[in-house]
Amino acid sequence: MQTLRNTELDALQAAWPQHMQRAIQLAASVFSAAPNPRVGCVIVGGNAEAGDSVLGEGWHQGAGLPHAEPVAIANAIRLAAGSTAFVTLEPCCHTGRTGPCSSALIEAGVSRVVIASKDPNPKVSGGGIAALEAAGVEVFFLQDFEDGARRLNRGFFSRLERRRPFVRCKLAMSLDGRTALANGESKWITGAEARSDVQRLRAECDAIVTGIETVLADDPAMTLRQAELGLNAQQLVWNELRLSNPPLRVVLDSRGRLSETAKIVTEPGRCIAYRLDGANSSVEASSPIAVRLAPNSGESVSRVSLLSVLESLAELDECNEVLVEAGATLSGSFIEAGLVDELIVYIAPKLLGSDGRPLLGMSGLNELSDAIEFKVESLEQVGADIKVTLRPR
Repeated sequence: MQTLRNTELDALQAAWPQHMQRAIQLAASVFSAAPNPRVGCVIVGGNAEAGDSVLGEGWHQGAGLPHAEPVAIANAIRLAAGSTAFVTLEPCCHTGRTGPCSSALIEAGVSRVVIASKDPNPKVSGGGIAALEAAGVEVFFLQDFEDGARRLNRGFFSRLERRRPFVRCKLAMSLDGRTALANGESKWITGAEARSDVQRLRAECDAIVTGIETVLADDPAMTLRQAELGLNAQQLVWNELRLSNPPLRVVLDSRGRLSETAKIVTEPGRCIAYRLDGANSSVEASSPIAVRLAPNSGESVSRVSLLSVLESLAELDECNEVLVEAGATLSGSFIEAGLVDELIVYIAPKLLGSDGRPLLGMSGLNELSDAIEFKVESLEQVGADIKVTLRPR
């Protein structure tokens, strides 16, 4: 395999970046393909020089459905010898629910394959590249697209490399950092556009995590509201698998207080409650609540270990991405534990006053140097509100 930077491409390869960018765009057509990665493929005639025609395109829509490469092959108007395939992830080389994509490309007569990232799955992990090269197919790695390709599948890479999902935490507050009035009223701090944007966050995740205190106080449904996603007819078809399999709803319920009549339990889909190992874990066989036991956090014997919960969701449910939608205490605990990979804060242009409820419940600091710092990734206006996306430094 030859590794190339964009600056190293010759005149015959000058159009390669635009084809790879198109493949990444195709992969992003679906909110999620979990537990699989999102993958896009573009097949171009000849050496994929400027002017060479795109023969076929495809992307993966979800587990059990054809992968991006076979879809692009099936969609191809023709497959001329010497064609080039641009794939966002190393083609697989094993048989699971579908056949190996490396074999499909070889059988289609593709002469070269250009990838944007290597597959961390131990079932692949270089095997796809080796299979292609053994068949005489040239393989190139466009290194400048690796960050974008990994970002596209950050949850998949997190689950395979860190054995836990990528964790996104969503918060909403007023200009003065309040999430609710002193009496608990919080509907609604942000506008309809921001709340619709949250539905997209839910559509991208595999599990929504909240705490029992939020459930007892607000009785949220934590559902994916399709009507608020703003999808056209074609996008609805592309995301049919995701929309018919909504994210898991996970409640951290150390002492077993979750009621079977709570909306988070009764809505269609699966609800999992994590309780402390040794707490009351008895439920009726017919109960809609799936109870799992977790050890305590170490810092507090009355709270479940957040890392253990995440590792469990990765191992047992193959969750790539998790969205934390919780109150000040649980959200603060995730941040203090260093388990939040992306923080999204919606800021409403209103003031709630000093007696309003704070954004986070976290330990106080004695030194400013101990502050938990974030890097602002983006600022975006969503309706009347501001959406701030941050990453830990």
